Amino acid sequence: MIFEQWMRATLDRVETALEHYFPGTDIAPARLHEAMRYAVLGGGKRVRPLLVHAAGELTGASTQAVEAASCALEMIHVYSLVHDDMPAMDDDALRRGKPTVHIQYDEATALLVGDALQSQAFVALTTEGNGLNDIQQAALVRELALASGSIGMAGGQAIDLESVGRKLSRPELETMHRKKTGALLRASVRMGALAGATPSASDLAALDQYVAAVGLAFQVVDDILDVTVDSATLGKTAGKDAQHDKPTYVSIIGLDASRELAAQLGRDAHAAIQPFGARGQRLAELADLVVNRVN
Repeated sequence: MIFEQWMRATLDRVETALEHYFPGTDIAPARLHEAMRYAVLGGGKRVRPLLVHAAGELTGASTQAVEAASCALEMIHVYSLVHDDMPAMDDDALRRGKPTVHIQYDEATALLVGDALQSQAFVALTTEGNGLNDIQQAALVRELALASGSIGMAGGQAIDLESVGRKLSRPELETMHRKKTGALLRASVRMGALAGATPSASDLAALDQYVAAVGLAFQVVDDILDVTVDSATLGKTAGKDAQHDKPTYVSIIGLDASRELAAQLGRDAHAAIQPFGARGQRLAELADLVVNRVN
């Protein structure tokens, strides 16, 4: 199966699985469940679920197991976006090409959507019959909790808010993004691998190297797109970083150097998974997707 076919088939399975793990809108509180579905379903790049599936292929993870892990990661990711878009944080009115949750509904509902999505992620990982045994469920819950909390994504968001109007050094900027964006991407690869046969320490180390490069590349490309692509293509408000005086790779090292850095990180990702040979094909293709994306 060529990459585009694999990606389309995987995204279709993820969408169906997300529907399965959400309470229906016929269950009270109906408006909250409707807003959760509005935030998550029918949009987004789904990079994290794709990474889960690609890593799961390396260890023979079952379809049910990678779907549960994928849904959990996407729920955590979207909860962070819903909260990030609110006036107290980035204050954005557009996400994934449509009004943000607090605009479409209201701020209180948006807060509750984020809270509920975070909880529902752990429900997905611990639901009976999801293809994960007890040991795997515990391992994946720990991976996701660590990646989401103060030493991971939430910590990176805190640093990001504290950095507005400040000049960060390149190492400081990298630290922020390895937490804010990289932690959840790292969890995606690790959770996918751990959903199958237990990977060796060397395999996990190689996957960590791979996703460290991919995670940073994702953010560098985000910074590039913020100044080179319009809002319609981007699916969110372009130029927000400059408007909010936030440090980015483009503001620190320039546009051309940022493009070269993204390309180098892509090469680093490919090098990290060379030990897997042909089995790492999907991961290599996903690294290219991250580096070459246009939105």
